[in-house]
Amino acid sequence: MADTVLYEVSDGLATITLNRPGAMNALNVVTKVALRDAAQAAAADDSVRAVLLTAAGDRAFCVGQDLKEHIGGLLTARESGSGEGVMSTVQEHYNPIVRALTGAAKPVVAAVNGVAAGAGFGFALAADYRIVADTASFNTSFAGVALTADSGISWTLPRVVGPSRAADLLLFPRSISAQDAYELGIANRVVPAAELAGEALKLARSLAEGPTLAYAALKESLAYGISHSLEETLEKEDELQTRAGSSEDHVIAVRAFVDKEKPKFVGR
Repeated sequence: MADTVLYEVSDGLATITLNRPGAMNALNVVTKVALRDAAQAAAADDSVRAVLLTAAGDRAFCVGQDLKEHIGGLLTARESGSGEGVMSTVQEHYNPIVRALTGAAKPVVAAVNGVAAGAGFGFALAADYRIVADTASFNTSFAGVALTADSGISWTLPRVVGPSRAADLLLFPRSISAQDAYELGIANRVVPAAELAGEALKLARSLAEGPTLAYAALKESLAYGISHSLEETLEKEDELQTRAGSSEDHVIAVRAFVDKEKPKFVGR
């Protein structure tokens, strides 16, 4: 894996770190491939019980597409008379990354340390929980460079802030402060920048020690319920609760409750 994305698994927690701080963690091709591979590896690894997506440096979480690299592809495409191939990154990189993060049968935490713009914003929204530095900000950015939404943001953003606010943020891209992001529901928690790394790690580790199958069922239930009827959702809840109720972790939790002890989940 390229050194522009660091990947580590420890005690059930996979930590994925965007590592181009000098470029504000912009997404060049090497970084997109490495991020895709890391996200897919974390999703597929049964020993991983939670994922922490974070970034190096203190200026940016990820500012999206590396436009300095992108402009070369654009000019080449114009010269050859074919402009579609240069945008294949959505299908080849962004979509698999978002699918891996949203579809992982385990909780994903994004620790947003600075600017999250464009696809960087989209990847943060693909996480289940966003803990954000008080110095961070968010920007959809797409319309500012004459592009439409990608990285799943046209699906995730309306579900977080509502369709009307999503349209506003996409049509009129601008910097959204951490506090405003919290009030909009984009940030789940805002902490002082100096405390972000420690608090994010503590939060992610607590999830890695939790009832993994129950967390997976909660992710599935939430994704299902938002686009299905109440009756369909009740049936889905029955299906998922039957699955969770047959898990080893459920027995551990009930026994611990009866014995007035803290449960030690095994993720099965």
